[in-house]
Amino acid sequence: MYYKARSYKIFYAFNFAFLLIMSVTCILPLVHIFAVSLSAQAPANANLVGLWPKGFNIEAYKQTFSNPNFMRSIGVSIERVVLGTGIGMAVTVLTAYPLSKMHLRFRGRALYTWFFVFTMLFNGGLIPTYIVVQKMGLMNSIWALVLPGAVSAWNMVLMMNFFRNVPREIEEAATIDGANHFRTLLSIYLPLSLPSLATLSLFTMVAHWNSWFDGMIYLTDAPKWPLSTLLQTIVVTQDFSKINLQPEDVKLISNATVKASQIFIGAIPILLVYPFLQKYFVKGMVLGSVKG
Repeated sequence: MYYKARSYKIFYAFNFAFLLIMSVTCILPLVHIFAVSLSAQAPANANLVGLWPKGFNIEAYKQTFSNPNFMRSIGVSIERVVLGTGIGMAVTVLTAYPLSKMHLRFRGRALYTWFFVFTMLFNGGLIPTYIVVQKMGLMNSIWALVLPGAVSAWNMVLMMNFFRNVPREIEEAATIDGANHFRTLLSIYLPLSLPSLATLSLFTMVAHWNSWFDGMIYLTDAPKWPLSTLLQTIVVTQDFSKINLQPEDVKLISNATVKASQIFIGAIPILLVYPFLQKYFVKGMVLGSVKG
């Protein structure tokens, strides 16, 4: 009866219309970038391209994929995402599991928890972090992009709250059967925590893929830059030397089309990964936030 009520139908219609408008608003910029990347030089430079290419041309993509700097930066970004997500999730799980136990089983748990919460409110700042990375010998290496942000207090709190929702009777049954903490974590907690793991993995992957500032300050060699740092240099600071346009290519393409093609290619990996994790996203967020 509730779903047949007129008020529910009105709410459903407005909610559907609002979400549709928001979805279109998010999709249209990407469609515009894709149209610019497939357009000819003149309409792209004159900002005459809307949502459909003008003067269909794929030379920008040929130039992009033949650019060694761009392809190398994609490899660095993929390496960063794989290492950063793997290390980050491993550290998050190993930290959240003991902190999810009751005080009687882990004395001092509240002190450790507040230690991590404190880092969410206050941090050392950019200069102290830079000095630590430098003194640790991580400069100009992939580890400078992965290790400083390996422990996310926000992800740890979400995972800890999710672990608390696992019935304690299941863990007690595993203990009676002779399972230690590592066996209990691997065989019980992780399989039951798949929605939360998928959600936090998606957060971590997007954060690593989109991060550009740390690559600019920690990596002194441009060939070691991840894709986001390279795109920031090309799009924001207008340093077109990294594009490597040849004189014969200028007649067919422009900096606008090349930039658009690189931006679109840079967005594809996350767009391909998200649909596979979407079904876990809402469930993981809700179950990981209902307990304090």
